[in-house]
Amino acid sequence: MIRIAKLDDLPAVVTIYNEAVASRFATADTVALTVDSRRDWFIQHEPTYHPIFVWEDACEVRGWCSLSPYRRGRMALRFTAEISYYVRADSHRKGIASGLIRHSFGVCPSLRIKSLFAIVLEHNMASRGLLEKLEFEKWGFLPRVADFDGQECGHVYYGRRILW
Repeated sequence: MIRIAKLDDLPAVVTIYNEAVASRFATADTVALTVDSRRDWFIQHEPTYHPIFVWEDACEVRGWCSLSPYRRGRMALRFTAEISYYVRADSHRKGIASGLIRHSFGVCPSLRIKSLFAIVLEHNMASRGLLEKLEFEKWGFLPRVADFDGQECGHVYYGRRILW
């Protein structure tokens, strides 16, 4: 089941994200986050504009997806959002990420979002493949901008237009 995240889901959202941090593969954060440090981020994701969705199965959050404003406050960019998604390690390759992203496509018109983009670490081939499968296009590349203890990699920008 996909639903809007509630504040009670924040610990699960942070736990899933911290799995990605520990993997050093799916996010540029290198230190685990705390629930308290993510509370303001969560609250800023007003469901009627920039929601966070969770995938719940057997009363457990298995994955989540957020739609975040791009350069908040710059009105010419108000129809563009960054999509981020993370899935519990024990729930990978079960269609959860693609389900969350497809769900986001469906709500974009009501949120007045015309363009979605995702920023992916260059070596995250699974996420890159998923985005390409879901008809995102490569919109940009920033070489060697991430440094993991001397191991550099780039950021790949993928984007997709949403027709209303």
